[in-house]
Amino acid sequence: MSYQVLARKWRPRSFREMVGQTHVLKALINALDSQRLHHAYLFTGTRGVGKTTIARIIAKCLNCETGITSTPCGTCSVCREIDEGRFVDLIEIDAASRTKVEDTRELLDNVQYAPSRGRFKVYLIDEVHMLSSHSFNALLKTLEEPPPYVKFILATTDPQKLPATILSRCLQFSLKNMTPERVVEHLTHVLGVENVPFEDDALWLLGRAADGSMRDAMSLTDQAIAFGEGKVMAADVRAMLGTLDHGQVFDVLHALIEGDAKALLEAVRHLSEQGPDWNGVLSEILNVLHRVAIAQALPEGVDNGHGDRDRVLALAQALPAEDVQFYYQMGLIGRRDLPLAPDPRGGFEMVLLRMLAFRPADSADAPRQPLKPVGISQATVDSAKPVAGAAVVAPVVVAAPAPVVPAPEPEPEPVAVAAAVEPEPVIEPEPEPVVDLPWNDPIEAEAEPEQQPAVEPVLETTGEQPELTPMPAPTPDSVVPDAPEWASAPVPEPTVAQVEAATPGIDLDDEPPLDEDYIEPDMDSAYSYLDELASEHTAEPAPEPEAEPAAAPATGLALQWLELFPKLPISGMTGSIAANCTLISIEGDHWLLHLDPAHSALFNATQQRRLNDALNQFHGRTLTIAIELIKPEQETPAQAATRRRLNRQREAEDSIHADPLIQQMMQQFGAVVRHDTIEPVEAPVPQAS
Repeated sequence: MSYQVLARKWRPRSFREMVGQTHVLKALINALDSQRLHHAYLFTGTRGVGKTTIARIIAKCLNCETGITSTPCGTCSVCREIDEGRFVDLIEIDAASRTKVEDTRELLDNVQYAPSRGRFKVYLIDEVHMLSSHSFNALLKTLEEPPPYVKFILATTDPQKLPATILSRCLQFSLKNMTPERVVEHLTHVLGVENVPFEDDALWLLGRAADGSMRDAMSLTDQAIAFGEGKVMAADVRAMLGTLDHGQVFDVLHALIEGDAKALLEAVRHLSEQGPDWNGVLSEILNVLHRVAIAQALPEGVDNGHGDRDRVLALAQALPAEDVQFYYQMGLIGRRDLPLAPDPRGGFEMVLLRMLAFRPADSADAPRQPLKPVGISQATVDSAKPVAGAAVVAPVVVAAPAPVVPAPEPEPEPVAVAAAVEPEPVIEPEPEPVVDLPWNDPIEAEAEPEQQPAVEPVLETTGEQPELTPMPAPTPDSVVPDAPEWASAPVPEPTVAQVEAATPGIDLDDEPPLDEDYIEPDMDSAYSYLDELASEHTAEPAPEPEAEPAAAPATGLALQWLELFPKLPISGMTGSIAANCTLISIEGDHWLLHLDPAHSALFNATQQRRLNDALNQFHGRTLTIAIELIKPEQETPAQAATRRRLNRQREAEDSIHADPLIQQMMQQFGAVVRHDTIEPVEAPVPQAS
């Protein structure tokens, strides 16, 4: 006996044997049971979803000897002849081979004759979209008003090519593609009845390779049985199809999660043994990342089309959401650039190594080595240009520094002492003279090695009575080494510094505030502010208002917050938010903080989450913080830093005025102390011998 392929042997012979297409079967069964029969039906869908099969079942339902029914007997002579393809009143026409108008006219000439054996004459025109326009025109009138004993059933894989005049004369049913789950379920039943051993993974490979077609799935199963010598094994099916082992995709992603370059390249080596299409491998990785993103947003929305739903859900728990989006975007760009790589495998490896190298800086599994120094990123910011959001540093007149050598006793001799300052942006191109004397003869003055004041000022002399120049309030960017500092900057975005930072700056990796809270800084006004500040300082420095002090000194929880703040691993906007907060209450693991409303533009849910994560990391347990926009009544870390800075500044100024050498120069030469050049000198750090 000749062998019959599975696709023909298991072709459904009744509606109850159909797999899927419930939405179509329900309408047809109800129409047959109620005798509401249309004269023309159009079935659309991809190959192998059941268009021709449904048409033959309808022919049996209309001509079964038991009557018009949705459940034909399958045993009468009409049903058997239709199943065997020899029923005279079922005329199957392949429109792809009979496209001419003459063929259509010949068909229509036979429509007028009554059926020979059955109740209805059924015309099944397959691939009807292949008919020519003249054939469609010839068919229109008959298709609209056929004889009562004629039924037309049209089938096509491309309904867009059908004229609207044809579509309007038919009942249209769109058949859906078969899902891999449904294909695997049907193959399990078929192989169980056929007594063919199989593996579930092999059926999932066949289900995905069928691409929605049940006929393709049955044909591939036939091929797999022959390839596997009577068995359907996963390894054999994978070798037969030349497809990628889906587990190796997860190996690559797990190596990315672990940040293990060695395991990543080892996974690529295993992939290369199969000689895969590297573009296809990258596509598989993107498909898995897409399903992982769906699992993170809606876990119940993950399909099991690849038989790996549990692995996808586990990956969604292990991989941060921002990493998923980042890897997906990088993979898309990598697919675009892959044809440009000298070697496809090398290009694929570079995409993976790029994913491994560039990761969100604040994620828990980011590389531990420092990616940039504390402060403004040197890789993205030009130090010669002002930065939006950075504090504007007041320009100072810098003279050549004199040698600094401590000595026990000063000499009463006029000197010109330069200000010991850190290198800052110099706005004036020409430095002003350090000491202006009332006569024209040049006098060389140098500092005696025996005495050096604690703070070195720049002095000016006039012929009138000594007069102190008004001192502007210290800028918020003055550095205090023993305490953190944050304060409002002249431009809309204030700057932030770590406790030990030498120069405050903004962490460019911080996320910006939400759209409704974020105010884009006006760069034109920032530059104009620099010019205005430079011109004012050239003429005469104008006093600036001091930072508003706290209503009360910090005590209790507020004092604890001052001590805790320098130890937290935060910077950037998050550090600025924390520096202007104070701790109000602690109830178990719930902390309540008050934030100065003046800094509310920087505050959003992202900054609160980062501050919460920093507290959890420091304490080693899970805390929950709530931040209310209420002006703190006790001193915040930013106010404490300002207070300490002002105190040190006053001490430095008092030290200058108390110095005997300075007093003598003021009395004899009318020198004036330039307060804007006075800065506290940091105590030297003892070196280990």
